[in-house]
Amino acid sequence: MTFELFISRRYFKANPRQTIIALISMLGIIGVTIGVTALIVVIAVMGGFESDLKSRILGIEPHLVIEQTNDRPLTNYDELIRRANQTKGVLAAWPLISFQAMLRANSRISGALIKGVDPDMAKKGLHIKNLQSLKTDKTNFVQGRSISPIVLGKDLARILSLEKGDTLFVVSPRGALAPMGFVPYMRRFLVTGFFETGMYEYDSYLAFVTLQDARALSRMKKNAAAAVEIRVKDIFQTAHIGKSILSGLSASQFRMKDWKALNRNLFSALKLEKTAMFITLTLIILVATFSITSAQIMMVLEKTRDIAVLMTLGTTVNRIKRIFMMQGLFIGITGTTGGVIFGTGICLLQIHYKLIRLPGDVFYITALPVHLQFTDVILVAFSTLLICFAATLYPAHKAAHLNPVEAIRYG
Repeated sequence: MTFELFISRRYFKANPRQTIIALISMLGIIGVTIGVTALIVVIAVMGGFESDLKSRILGIEPHLVIEQTNDRPLTNYDELIRRANQTKGVLAAWPLISFQAMLRANSRISGALIKGVDPDMAKKGLHIKNLQSLKTDKTNFVQGRSISPIVLGKDLARILSLEKGDTLFVVSPRGALAPMGFVPYMRRFLVTGFFETGMYEYDSYLAFVTLQDARALSRMKKNAAAAVEIRVKDIFQTAHIGKSILSGLSASQFRMKDWKALNRNLFSALKLEKTAMFITLTLIILVATFSITSAQIMMVLEKTRDIAVLMTLGTTVNRIKRIFMMQGLFIGITGTTGGVIFGTGICLLQIHYKLIRLPGDVFYITALPVHLQFTDVILVAFSTLLICFAATLYPAHKAAHLNPVEAIRYG
């Protein structure tokens, strides 16, 4: 192997007649460097957006949901919560009642998803600002009458033109029959706070009320809930934790949904987009390897006589192949190393100094998010070296199968 490395290094050093070959090799190194840098930066940025989006979603949604398979209310949710709190890895568990309703205020109407929770039980599981304002307060009186509290998303409050202290009506589709026909159930609420997740889909459609008020609006029996929501330490252990909670209970009676199932379409789209970008940017590296192949072919043509001499001195075919493979791999390794250094350097600068800013009135974040993973860098480097190695196979094969007699005669 030392012999092949020695010859490969000598061939790589350009003499005055090999300036074009050296230039093509340098272009190959630059191309690989640019491709690897772009690939690392883009994957890190996409990973940053995915990580930030995931943290925002999991801040307002549970990691695990347990409900009955027949979609009927849970009458034994206290037992499920007790078992969940005794299970290792569970941070919080709370009952939930959710339904769609119509909100009416200031002559404006908007649809909303109403979630009924217990503020004390859900405060460790839901990262919702002002959720504790749902607690019963003696000041929650309007015109001498007690009124229930509600917490709205910031954009939903803007749509309804509401401020803190205003009132609105929640119209539930679960009403009752009257002499004039079906009459929806309507109840008045006091806006006690707002929350903002940075995601319009939540901020414009979600509202929180107490569990008792949700039962009244949905006409659900006392001490019943639609589901039990759970927050865990490790989001990748939700399936194992769910099985532990339901162990000893009828498996067919309950249905589990983890955070991946609840947001399947979104995370599948993000994964597909990341894979597509990886394939697209890899084409940049593939184009750069054409320069490696071209330089190697020109080197074989230039060193035809030298190859023939080596063969006549007893150098085997495999050794000839390794000489030119090493030369091509040297270009690939140099370009890959430079790309990894530049790519990780750019990412680290953005992480620590936030050099690239985003307009806060357009995006929900103020700086370009970057999430650099060691496994992504290794994958990019390995893929690049594999492509560069493949680019050396044809020139090395041609060099190893030269006819030494013909090469010396016409070389």
